[in-house]
Amino acid sequence: MKNSKKIMLSGIQPTGAPHIGNYFGMMKQLVDFQNEYTVYGMIVNYHAFTTVHNKKTLSDNTFNVALDFLGIGVDPEKVILFKQSDVPQHAELCWILNCLVTVPWLSRAHAFKDKTDKGIEASVGLFDYPVLMAADILMYDAEIIPVGEDQKQHVEMARELVRKFNLQFGETFPVEPQALIMKEVAIVPGLDGQKMSKSYNNIIPLFGTDEEIKKAVMSIVTDSSGDLPANVYAIHKLFKSESELADLYEEKKGKYKDLKEALLADILEFITPMRARREEYAKNPKKVAEILAQGAEKARVKAIEKMKLVHERIGL
Repeated sequence: MKNSKKIMLSGIQPTGAPHIGNYFGMMKQLVDFQNEYTVYGMIVNYHAFTTVHNKKTLSDNTFNVALDFLGIGVDPEKVILFKQSDVPQHAELCWILNCLVTVPWLSRAHAFKDKTDKGIEASVGLFDYPVLMAADILMYDAEIIPVGEDQKQHVEMARELVRKFNLQFGETFPVEPQALIMKEVAIVPGLDGQKMSKSYNNIIPLFGTDEEIKKAVMSIVTDSSGDLPANVYAIHKLFKSESELADLYEEKKGKYKDLKEALLADILEFITPMRARREEYAKNPKKVAEILAQGAEKARVKAIEKMKLVHERIGL
């Protein structure tokens, strides 16, 4: 019987430790929807290779991202968790799609411009990022793609590739992916009020130590002109509802240190069970490797089937 569940796909680059913006903006959705959808959770190490060119760093980061996914509550019995590089069909489909797009079309990508403006080398791989992302999505006929606002354009580019391929070669990719953007966390604020980002050095680490998280929280920029510290409150709303916070912020009006300490307590209460689960998996790297291998095996079944159809369509 054909699986009637919709397919969700999400990937995270192993380029460093995740922060709470990564968690609320994308990672959490894999846990929230793992019972509702067929979920593919990818560690997109091909994407990471566009900027990470150190063997040990890439390998260690890949393992750590697996721990991060498992730590937040991703159930490997429900989520197909795997490394992108363990399914080589992704790179093959990327090449085939590359032959259907133009340089001017790819030049529209905002993310490429943003990264090169920050001094990141304009490699061909970085330029081609949207096509590999499209291959990731199209490989599994994924319909739901949880992303932040900065990745919305890439999902639209994947939709355009579905139309282009199907028009030229016949229906091969039956669905156009939809970006799932959780509006309340589309842009998670950082310590300075800008979008939380490692490149801005304004993050709260998801799996940091108590001291690291305390240091980050206590350094949140506050505006002394008002009773309510906007940056503190904006982050606090991620962990508690506005109704839950109303009395606290009224009682502690103008007491910024007290409010930061309350935020710190709520963050630590929230992440402590996740951190404990992550530490248990970290003690058993063989088990983590087995989970990734099993996930890759499941993903390859679908990928091989899809690429057989693609080959037939284009004449390979």
